[in-house]
Amino acid sequence: MTLKNKALLYNFLCFAILFFVFRFFVLDYLYENRIVKSIVSALITMIIAPKFAVLKNNEGSRIVMKWLFSKSIKKL
Repeated sequence: MTLKNKALLYNFLCFAILFFVFRFFVLDYLYENRIVKSIVSALITMIIAPKFAVLKNNEGSRIVMKWLFSKSIKKL
């Protein structure tokens, strides 16, 4: 599995977990319409979810993570 595929998989897993948490637990009490719950959950998750990418430099390729709650870019 290449690093790009791993980064894509990490992005998907983080988005899916956070989306389901917001969709079923947090926003269950705020909105009654299912479509509105899904849209609001997706928007919140897009903002909050960590972003994974492949960084290429002289030493080689690495997966890095950028997150809203972290000021620095973390190397994985």
